[in-house]
Amino acid sequence: MGFFVTQLFRFAWAEARACTFAVAMFAGLAVSSVVPLPIPRYDALLLYAVAVTVLLRLTRWETGAETAVIAAFHLVGLAFELFKVRIGSWSYPEDAHTKIGGVPLYSGFLYAAVGSYVCSAWRIFELRLVGYRTVPTTLVASAIYVNFVSQHFSIDLRIPLAAALLLVTWGTVVHFTVGGHRYQMPLALSLALIGFFLWVAENIATFLGAWQYPHQQDAWHLVHPAKFGAWALLVSVTFVMVASWQATRGRLHLPAAARVRGWATPVRRVPS
Repeated sequence: MGFFVTQLFRFAWAEARACTFAVAMFAGLAVSSVVPLPIPRYDALLLYAVAVTVLLRLTRWETGAETAVIAAFHLVGLAFELFKVRIGSWSYPEDAHTKIGGVPLYSGFLYAAVGSYVCSAWRIFELRLVGYRTVPTTLVASAIYVNFVSQHFSIDLRIPLAAALLLVTWGTVVHFTVGGHRYQMPLALSLALIGFFLWVAENIATFLGAWQYPHQQDAWHLVHPAKFGAWALLVSVTFVMVASWQATRGRLHLPAAARVRGWATPVRRVPS
């Protein structure tokens, strides 16, 4: 029992470290919602996000390569926001000088926070994959991203794409380290868990006024649970992007000699 509690604490601490950028962004959202600011809130959040990014780089909390990858997530997320806001999926009701097409530039950092988490978790937990099908998984993830845009003009394929994602990741296992001990869990379960916590984070963010859905215009309401599935799908895009980068560094696949195939439980301890 003592070992389990210790490992659980170590896991929680490692997760907290991986979420540093995201936690910093939520802290900025919370403080800016109650403290009077000399400039528009969204502008202040942009300056704050840039300052946090620079601070994490100067303190070497994030590597230069990770910062570059996170910047790419910022651009991908910003492009996504420009489209979604234009068609009315959600909005940013507050005024700001740094808004383009109704989208404040700070919003890209919210996507960057997700990228930062995946990059940091890969390093902190020493993630490696077994049975990862690079090409099929990348193709499905690309189709998922395209569908989030094309669904407004054609058929929404989220359910078929979710099934396809389960198919191409079936048997793919994530190996990670906690307190010097190695564990493994299915990649699909990992994506689902991240998606769930992103849905929880989205509820907190909308409550703090980070953005607003149409049904939240008069008063805050819970984000629809269906968004949980949407986040699980969207995070697969983030994961594939980071995995592609890790592959160039030789940090994607677990060495064949260290592989432990199969898993009887969702999370399983494996020999070090």
